[in-house]
Amino acid sequence: MPLPQNDIAWPPTDPCVQAALADWDAWYSADPDRLGERYLGRTSREAPDFRPSQFRGGMVGRVARWFWGIPSGPGQKRTKLHVPIAGDIARTSSSLLFSEPPVLLSTEKGTQARLDDLVESGLHPTLLEAGEVCAALGGAYLRVVWDQEISNRPWIDSVAADAAVPEFRYGRLIAVTFWTVVEQDNREVWRHLERHEKGRILHGLYRGTVGTLGTRLPLADHPDTEPFANLVTEDWIETGAPAHLTAAYVPNVRPAKAWRHIPSAAHWGQSDFQGVEPIFDALDETWTSWMRDIRIGKGRIVVPNSMLRDHGPGQGASWNEDQEVYAGLEMLERPGENQLTVTQFAIRVQEHKETCSALIEQAARQAGYSAATFGITGDGSAVTATEIRARERRSMSTRARKTLYWRPALADIVAALLAVEAGPLFGVSALDLEPPHVEFEDSISESPKEVAETVELLRRAQAASAETLVRMQHPDWDDPQVSREVDAILNESKRTLIDSTTEAEAPVRAT
Repeated sequence: MPLPQNDIAWPPTDPCVQAALADWDAWYSADPDRLGERYLGRTSREAPDFRPSQFRGGMVGRVARWFWGIPSGPGQKRTKLHVPIAGDIARTSSSLLFSEPPVLLSTEKGTQARLDDLVESGLHPTLLEAGEVCAALGGAYLRVVWDQEISNRPWIDSVAADAAVPEFRYGRLIAVTFWTVVEQDNREVWRHLERHEKGRILHGLYRGTVGTLGTRLPLADHPDTEPFANLVTEDWIETGAPAHLTAAYVPNVRPAKAWRHIPSAAHWGQSDFQGVEPIFDALDETWTSWMRDIRIGKGRIVVPNSMLRDHGPGQGASWNEDQEVYAGLEMLERPGENQLTVTQFAIRVQEHKETCSALIEQAARQAGYSAATFGITGDGSAVTATEIRARERRSMSTRARKTLYWRPALADIVAALLAVEAGPLFGVSALDLEPPHVEFEDSISESPKEVAETVELLRRAQAASAETLVRMQHPDWDDPQVSREVDAILNESKRTLIDSTTEAEAPVRAT
């Protein structure tokens, strides 16, 4: 399918999907202004007293009555505060998956060396980034890119779900169009479209508006797309890997409950924020109320005006909300009487703290994680890796579920990268083009003491060889290091055995 030739609405995604992506993006951004713009339709600072949508029924009215959908009163500065728990959830998901880089395994030695170099040269941070965006927006894309002015090898890049238009067949990605805004002013929006199909990548430049794609222009008409003008054949670039799609989609989890009946989005993933937005909103309302208690609960002292400093004739007067002496009263000083009146309002610390903790725990649970992952439970004492896994069982289950989607996507995109390298563009020989085996490392590591105790128990039970025990104790060692250590252990064991035998057979001297 070619790139669009005529003006169409952009992005060509169902309005319900676009609205959900915009909501999740606002929560993920952790920016109060973005949240105000999303739920008020403008910044919170410019909001009117009321909006007609607040009195409507249905979804529109319900969202407008959320904490972030209620504007500030007239003449009041914005006092709404935001707790970035949504960003914490996305970052936690990525850390559980990729705190340790995944292991890519090949049966061919030269290919294995290339896979190791790929992981060490930047794939790990790319996966951390993609994992975070995937949890927030319900999915992420991995694509093969190259620029021989930057590197003599291709590499893997990540793209967020709200910057792509995918095409699926029976749940499998068959093509995807990525789009980037390269220039925007008040009237015009310039977009670069990059469509990945098997064996080729299409490029197009369009000038339109915020909601429409507009007219297609030559790639040379904009500096950002001009480098592609001399590379394309007609409007595409041959990848040299006709059997591979140079892009892969990773759904966060499936099915996406809200989009099951939308044909164009039925195979998209579900965000960790799906259905948790009201809890995020309630948490912000509770946190703001807590800070309001602190703000209005500051101690004030009421004194006679005669005890306050005068600014002088014609200098006027000013009031500072943080001043300790709150107000002056017109009253006479009476010797021998204490005319200072102290006012101190109650600050409901415990009530707010318990409410915030309950909301965070509920948000974590709805997103598929244990409260212990976010530090809600536990007495702070030292615990073993086994105890951590028991406390975070729900988080570990969610992590295991997500690896089921990441493993095939990562294997496919690495296979596509190897195929591009082996093609005419780079001409690298002796590469195994089969998808590599992908293993995810354990995100919770045992301490050296726990590993040593396990090794000792296995050694006593004679349930593992010396090589297996060395690899357990030193998982980061290569084969030569393991072999040298095994030989050293066996040699020492033989000497110990000989010494003990000699000592047992030595004659006993008569005294």
